[in-house]
Amino acid sequence: MEDQKMGTMPVNKLLLTMAAPMILSMMVGALYNIVDNIFVSNYSEDALTAVSLAFPIQNVIVALGTGVGVGVNALLSRLLGEKKQEAVNKTALNGILLSFMVYFILLIFGICGVKWFYRIQTSESSICTMGSAYLSIICIFSFGQIFQLVLEKLLQSTGRTTYTMITQITGAVINIILDPVLIFGYFGLPAMGTAGAAIATVTGQIIAMTLGLIFNLKYNKEIQFSIQYLKPDMYYLKNICSVGIPAGITMFISSIMSFGINKILLAFSTTAAAVFGAYFKLYTFVSMAAFGLNNALISIVAYNLGTKKHDRIKQSIRLSGIYSALIGVIGLILLQLFPKQIMTAFHASDNMTAMGITALRITSMSFVFACVSIMVCYALQGLSIGIPSMVISAARQVIILLPAAYFLGKSFAVTGVWMAFPVTEVIVTLIACIYLKQVLKKL
Repeated sequence: MEDQKMGTMPVNKLLLTMAAPMILSMMVGALYNIVDNIFVSNYSEDALTAVSLAFPIQNVIVALGTGVGVGVNALLSRLLGEKKQEAVNKTALNGILLSFMVYFILLIFGICGVKWFYRIQTSESSICTMGSAYLSIICIFSFGQIFQLVLEKLLQSTGRTTYTMITQITGAVINIILDPVLIFGYFGLPAMGTAGAAIATVTGQIIAMTLGLIFNLKYNKEIQFSIQYLKPDMYYLKNICSVGIPAGITMFISSIMSFGINKILLAFSTTAAAVFGAYFKLYTFVSMAAFGLNNALISIVAYNLGTKKHDRIKQSIRLSGIYSALIGVIGLILLQLFPKQIMTAFHASDNMTAMGITALRITSMSFVFACVSIMVCYALQGLSIGIPSMVISAARQVIILLPAAYFLGKSFAVTGVWMAFPVTEVIVTLIACIYLKQVLKKL
């Protein structure tokens, strides 16, 4: 059954049928982050800034969970193509062991490091207080998101993307329902502000994790979840990490970017940082569609690499590139046409709205190139080429972007910071596509 789907189904149909549930689920997941910010912005602008400043650590959590998940997905899909059942089982269970290690690190940070993290960003006491309350809960209960991500990758690796859609949408809907109840204190509950937003988030993640576990045990028959495989094996840990660490660093790099951009913008005003927080949620919403599409690409590329069907690999990458660019175009059009309406949703002040309209119109010009760059990174991960994928991501988010934002900000004030995004994406995307073309020629 697996070979009929991953190895012989027409590539366009395979890509779309696998990607559609993941695109929908990841966009819903990104939507609940936007809704989080909208509800929090109703509480106060300082609360919105506090939650925005937490993003780098939240992205670290996603990076760590995604890193383990992508490493497991790439190795497991290839082993399925090679028909190595015992190796498939050991890969899955060693991935779960890695998840426990990752969560322990986040737990320690949530207890000991959150207040320090806010103090190095701002001296505003209200922002530090609300932010620390929010981020402590997110980190201490991060096991929900870590295991949710890994369990979803196990389902994706065998083509069961509909189940990942159910887990993500369920978690997102629960979060959206609980947000106003806990933030503003409805039905007799106290108003908890940012802490309420955090509780709503982790509750949704834990329920999604539970569903992911049930779906794997009940429906994921290509993987045998036996206790005999639940022991460390350096061969599988090393192979998971060889792709997973670069993939995780790729995600983590956006935390560095967010931290760096916030530091640059805070030199202008806290309102600029709040605008960036709103923009980045919108960018994440668009990019999540590209991430969902290209999550399917990883499994398809890795499986056909194992079966040595190189034409299918090239065709899937070409189609994914076209669809990724289309996603970017849709995002570009929406932000060009409706920037004022979007900023109004965040209950922005007149000053924040004016700054936000300019920011959205300039930064959205990077969307098409950003989505294509994401495709290149995921294609390389599917080919088990982790380091170049990491370098591409580092270039577009840190190595080129942060210096460009700093120097353009010096020359053109806060508008220059927004200009740095499209300038960087154009440069990096051209280089990334040339590199990918050379890799495909070698196949």
